[in-house]
Amino acid sequence: MAPQQKSKSTAQDPLHGVTLKMVVTRLVENYGWEALGRQIKIKCFTSNPSITSSLKFLRRTPWARQEVEALYLRTDWPANDA
Repeated sequence: MAPQQKSKSTAQDPLHGVTLKMVVTRLVENYGWEALGRQIKIKCFTSNPSITSSLKFLRRTPWARQEVEALYLRTDWPANDA
């Protein structure tokens, strides 16, 4: 029964199959670092930002990762990009 439960939870996970790198990259492409830093006030977006430094920070900081993922989910993406 455990595999069925796993399938159910992954089917309900809107970020299933989307990596953190994909999330950060798409957000930066959509908003830019400056606007992203205004929306989510974390240093890795405002002080010498890069994808690599942001990923390091977000992987170690669950609350910040949750905020980034929530912004990704709230963002209206064009239909062909979703």
